[in-house]
Amino acid sequence: MQGERRKVKGSSLYEDFCGNISKQLDLEGEQQRFYIAYSGGVDSHVLLHCCASMPQLKDRVTAVYVHHGLQAEAESWAKHCGKTAKDLGVEFLTLRVNAGAAPGESPEEAARNARYAALKSLIKVDDALLLAQHREDQLETVLLQLFRGSGLRGLSGMPERMAFGAGVMLRPLLNTPKQAISDYARVHQLSWIEDPSNQSNDYDRNFLRNAVMPLLKQRWQAIDKTVARSAKHCADAQVLVDEVADELFGEVFDPADKTLRISRLSEHHSHQQQLIIRHWFRHIGLKMPAQALVGRILTQVVAAAEHRDPVLSGQGYSIRRYRDKLYCLTNRFLPEVCVDQLTQDLVWPAEQASIKIAQDRELSFESCSKGIPREQWQSAKVEIRFRRGGEKIRLPGRQGHHSLKNLFQEAGIPPWERDAVPLIYLNGGLAAVGKLWIDAAFYSEKNQDCISFTYKVKN
Repeated sequence: MQGERRKVKGSSLYEDFCGNISKQLDLEGEQQRFYIAYSGGVDSHVLLHCCASMPQLKDRVTAVYVHHGLQAEAESWAKHCGKTAKDLGVEFLTLRVNAGAAPGESPEEAARNARYAALKSLIKVDDALLLAQHREDQLETVLLQLFRGSGLRGLSGMPERMAFGAGVMLRPLLNTPKQAISDYARVHQLSWIEDPSNQSNDYDRNFLRNAVMPLLKQRWQAIDKTVARSAKHCADAQVLVDEVADELFGEVFDPADKTLRISRLSEHHSHQQQLIIRHWFRHIGLKMPAQALVGRILTQVVAAAEHRDPVLSGQGYSIRRYRDKLYCLTNRFLPEVCVDQLTQDLVWPAEQASIKIAQDRELSFESCSKGIPREQWQSAKVEIRFRRGGEKIRLPGRQGHHSLKNLFQEAGIPPWERDAVPLIYLNGGLAAVGKLWIDAAFYSEKNQDCISFTYKVKN
């Protein structure tokens, strides 16, 4: 056994694996810690085994098992992975996640999203996450994207390297055929987990792998290699498209509120508009919109008259316009959600520098040379209320009182944001409207010890 293993270490199979991984990982570069997503399956076991056998890498490796809690065997699998890591002399970590599917989310997608969210929390600057996906995984990914009608980005498949967390995600086996991984496992007599759910053709990827791929490989033996090459062509083309999209997007996008300026968007022809919309979704972290949805955004929202307020809802977000801007609101920013969360009046203790007014919203004050005198603030009863209608305020340097409705319109604040703006009352009098305005009766530029307000909404 030991003699055979020493012989294998000198073989081309072992050298190919170690050479490819060394090249991918840049062991002389900046990466400090390498986390291997280790499910216990043969692919991740081979990757872990190979990395653990490399002296310059072994002490920087941590095997990570993500416990989804979806199968009864998951606990025993975690123990198996822990024992394997110990036998190989590398650190081990189990991450437990809630992989329950949200509305509109497939079980596969929910598990993947939960897994990646947990792994992201581990990856610090100069760290790397290693995944064991191989060339046949790439083939499956590209075919599934093709069947879903994806464009260049989807047909590019999985990248070998991408930003992840505060570090990078690497797939050092992506150009490795499945047979080479199986051969490595057999020669090294590895013991791995067989997930019984992989045999269920209820999942698209399993159906493709179990029922379709064997037929395709009978006819086209090198299909994994040729499709991977096509994916590389698509990825190269996507780089060029992204360069064009970046330039077009920069002309239209307003980073202050993550909106698109409709007048500038309308200056471009239809194909460019579609490209900008997709780039916008990607920039704000949403899934790529379907072709039909992009078309509806352009015809039903962008092309609508300025005085209209069309709303186009998708999964977890809504698209709407106000004046010359196109907004994408996640569901928790929708008017009805904001109003439900922000109906309760609050007392703000004077000694407290900030107050949480909703799960994701915080109002705070800071010292400044003009604003509400601190002495006046500390001696008053401070309350937070929300609009009930008819509120007015007198602005410093302007004549008369102005309704909040008119001031909001003048400032270009969208209607759906107005009811969520906190109103700050001192001893029953309206003193300030969020971070926007301070009433003249409470405002001072002569007292150097004053306060002003900031209002933060976590994205």
